[in-house]
Amino acid sequence: MKIGIDFGTSYSAAAVVIDGAVRTVRFGDEQQFRTTVYFPEAVPDANQFELTDALEGEVDALVRSARAQQTRAASEAVAARREQVARLPVDQREAALALISAPVQRSDTDLRRDAIRAVRRHWLEQQVREARASAASLQNAVYGEEAVEAYLAEGFGNLVQSPKSMLGYQLAPNVRQTIVGIAAYILEHIRLSASQQLGANVRSAVLGRPVQFRSSMGAAGGDQALAILTEAAAGAGFDEVSFLEEPVAAALGYHAQSAHRHRTLVVDIGGGTTDITLAEVGGAEEPLVLGSWGIARGGVDVDLSLSLSRFMPLFGRGATRVPAHHFVEAATVHDVVRQRDFQRRDSYREVAAPFGPRLIALQQGGNTTRLSRAVESAKIVLSARDDHRAELDYIEPALALATGAQHLAQAAEPFLGFLSELLREVGEEIGEPPAAVFLTGGMSRAPYVREAVQRCFPSARLVAGDPSLGVVSGLAFAAARAA
Repeated sequence: MKIGIDFGTSYSAAAVVIDGAVRTVRFGDEQQFRTTVYFPEAVPDANQFELTDALEGEVDALVRSARAQQTRAASEAVAARREQVARLPVDQREAALALISAPVQRSDTDLRRDAIRAVRRHWLEQQVREARASAASLQNAVYGEEAVEAYLAEGFGNLVQSPKSMLGYQLAPNVRQTIVGIAAYILEHIRLSASQQLGANVRSAVLGRPVQFRSSMGAAGGDQALAILTEAAAGAGFDEVSFLEEPVAAALGYHAQSAHRHRTLVVDIGGGTTDITLAEVGGAEEPLVLGSWGIARGGVDVDLSLSLSRFMPLFGRGATRVPAHHFVEAATVHDVVRQRDFQRRDSYREVAAPFGPRLIALQQGGNTTRLSRAVESAKIVLSARDDHRAELDYIEPALALATGAQHLAQAAEPFLGFLSELLREVGEEIGEPPAAVFLTGGMSRAPYVREAVQRCFPSARLVAGDPSLGVVSGLAFAAARAA
């Protein structure tokens, strides 16, 4: 049996088509779960290398060995030169001996630098081996909302949020291996849940993928992301996986519920990416995909903007000399490296109250995660209401923040600018406006998103798909067609 899997930035889901109808895999009482994992093992970090007493001893031993080796080599070189001179005519030997000099020897500083590099390289290799062992023991991990709760309750370990958002970035070998392990754990949980509920050993799947992954490496980042997902799927017990662009999958799902043939623009706006597909759907004919576009922008960008513009001023943004990127690090909880950098900083004791103590409190015990949840909750509430109050007493007693819909609108402006520009480019490229625009993805719930889409395609009928299951339903249909 082949299933469809939507491995999302914020949430993940799975489904299968049985007797022509989509059946979703349930995770507890829900049809999806937050793509978040908590596990007690520490993620290896190449920047943690320090010269302990033991490592310093290794460096000293390497320096002594290198010094002895170059002294021996120098003596051998001089002896060889003297032997050559001894074979010269007697009248030439004195002048030739005068030209013999000891080879230039490298300084102790140079020898020590090379020794540290060798010790560090050996240390990194050991870290990679330990990372592989750690990745193999992720069966004790907890996922979804329970992962966040476990992390906050335990106060230690690692909470990896939105691992999909890291797949296209430059990763150290040890971190890459750990991310593969985390993705494999999530996919294995999906596979085993599906197998149990469907009464079949699920071994193949169609995985959704964005048109453009979030990446720091361009197209190479997308290739790396697919390679990681393929490796993770194999580790999760899948014998065969294929990939389908998420808006194309959503078009397949919309096609199944459309009686009449028409051109539609599928707009899938998720946590990390925005993807668009133009397709002819409906009727008895097979759906026809005419083109796809995408940008690496989504709901997490609105979260970050709202956090920086509204929440971070409580911690001194705009009122202190704390560098702006420190606040970005604190707000970007799905980036392990940035979170680690913020939590290790020790420069806030000199920041005047109340901001310094608040920043120090934010570094403690999962408080950046608590703040991130508060920001996301504010975004969701303000998409339907005019005001919201966030309680931040875990930072400071009685600390709270009142936020209005106008603040969310301002925070969403940068993302809406990217979205509107993409929609304009698509509109110019396709020429004739589509008959309908099918909206799906978590961010499609936001009224300001729908308004932006309608402004770009005023003559099109706006169709609201299931924000959570629009993509996975299409992936299930694709899996059924390929089975």
